Amino acid sequence: MNHRSKSALDTSIQFTKGVGPNLAKRFAAKGIFTVGDALWFFPRSYEDRRAQKKISQIEPGETISLKAKVLDFGTRRIGPRRQLFELLLGDESGQIVCKWFNFSAAAFKKRFSRGDTVRVAGKVDLYRGIRQLVHPDISKQYSSASQGSASDAEMDFGTLVPIYPEVEGIYPRSLRMIIRRVVDSFAGKVTDVLPESVVKEHGLCSLSDAIRQIHLPPRDADTELFLGFRSKAHRRVVFEEFFVLQLGLALRRKVNQSRQSARFANCRELFSHAFELFGFELTNAQKRVLSEIANDLHSGHPMNRLLQGDVGSGKTAVAVMAALMLARAGSQTALMAPTEVLSLQHLKSISSLFKGKPVELKLAYLSSDVKGRRRKEVMESISSGDADLVIGTQALIEDAVDFKDLGLVIVDEQHRFGVLQRARLREKGNSPHVLVMTATPIPRTLSMTLYGDLDVSILDQLPPGRSPVRTVVISPSQLGQAYRQIRRQAQSGAQAYIICPLVEESEKMPLVDATRMYGDLKEGALAGLKLGLVHGRMKPEEKESVMADFASGKLDVLVSTTVVEVGVDVAAATIMIIENAERFGLSQLHQLRGRVG
Repeated sequence: MNHRSKSALDTSIQFTKGVGPNLAKRFAAKGIFTVGDALWFFPRSYEDRRAQKKISQIEPGETISLKAKVLDFGTRRIGPRRQLFELLLGDESGQIVCKWFNFSAAAFKKRFSRGDTVRVAGKVDLYRGIRQLVHPDISKQYSSASQGSASDAEMDFGTLVPIYPEVEGIYPRSLRMIIRRVVDSFAGKVTDVLPESVVKEHGLCSLSDAIRQIHLPPRDADTELFLGFRSKAHRRVVFEEFFVLQLGLALRRKVNQSRQSARFANCRELFSHAFELFGFELTNAQKRVLSEIANDLHSGHPMNRLLQGDVGSGKTAVAVMAALMLARAGSQTALMAPTEVLSLQHLKSISSLFKGKPVELKLAYLSSDVKGRRRKEVMESISSGDADLVIGTQALIEDAVDFKDLGLVIVDEQHRFGVLQRARLREKGNSPHVLVMTATPIPRTLSMTLYGDLDVSILDQLPPGRSPVRTVVISPSQLGQAYRQIRRQAQSGAQAYIICPLVEESEKMPLVDATRMYGDLKEGALAGLKLGLVHGRMKPEEKESVMADFASGKLDVLVSTTVVEVGVDVAAATIMIIENAERFGLSQLHQLRGRVG
């Protein structure tokens, strides 16, 4: 977020002292074009150089700051074309060597004299038993009488020093010096967008003070607060980021509510068809959510609703009922899923619902694999309005796809799509209603922050036949116990999944791989049980064959990668072990968990 007074903060970074055209190109590669961009290029960490140590007190591996005298210096050749500059420093307690491999010999020799007092900071290591600093920050210590000639570099000592993300081709010390100059000249010119009443209510500092302190921490700064980005200055910037985000979402919500959309009759009588379609009564949660959706469809303004619920909580049933409401009014629904596997699963499950039923919903399916004559037929059914519910992948957003009357857009696993992809599907209709679905639980405060322009509905009940899934974290020492549980479950006719992050062993990542796990378990802890292996490198027909064997009960255990994240529901699967669970995203873990129970 940039708050700019155009006359000042849009000044090119090139015109800052010490930059020029060449370094400006380096900054541009990092997305820094103006002084305003530089003000918002915040440190990634801080290094506390306020406490100074004696040389005898420092240990290898420490990042230190010290003051010492120059005892000796010189260059020596370490290869055909390479030189090393060494500086020997000492205090009353001992000596230490500083080394530079990339340097200007002439400049370095002019820079130091024997007897100079210098400040130096860097990470200490040990070389042949001697403590050394390689490429440390170093600056002469000036007397108080000549303080006015102190260099920018001296600001890197006796304070909390900002550590910036790397800008290729610019030394860290030079980068700090340039940012410092920008802050000194331009921090006071930023526009504070927060109302004064909000600033006072929350005890916030001004934006210009916050920017100045983040780049130039005060000498008495609390190290822990700055390292955790929890200082008063950081809090001010973060508060404003969220304030502006919420303001933007509120404005977007207001604009959305001001739009007119097709008003659909409140078809609550359709709820009575649910038992005929699904073979069970809707849960109270499903009825509540459907009532919320029905009210939205009847409001005359575009629905913009997030439907959240575990895998198996009945989101698809709710989506089908919403599509039925629109079909009754002669309007179309598009259901977009992130993968072909998931979209085909929706097609299969929804098709089976209507076989031999008095309620009809005409379906069409579109993905990149639908080609030739079949594709032409699908496109015609969409453009003519013959298809009530069009299920597909992001092929639905292609320019050639033309809906006759798209009244409802449903996006499954919405986090897998970009904002522009979802927007392009909405543009296929005239202010259509939108329902986005996710299986990933989102805390209420986070959903208000990220989805402040959406109404949120939560399916917090499971339909009959779905058992709550108990999730536990176990240590490697408890794996034997887990395998014994799988063996007991298998003896009673149940099945199990074992999920691994890798297909095969990798030298780069010391993680459990499915191929080795399959072999180890087959010969070891699960010997005697019928095991299958499935992963993304197998041919489609091989994967389908193994999955079919598992689904039909021919296998007791399926060892797999995340290819089963979206797949065939296996009712007998009651247990799942996920190896290296920390390597998976939250949404993946919830999708995987939905395979059991």
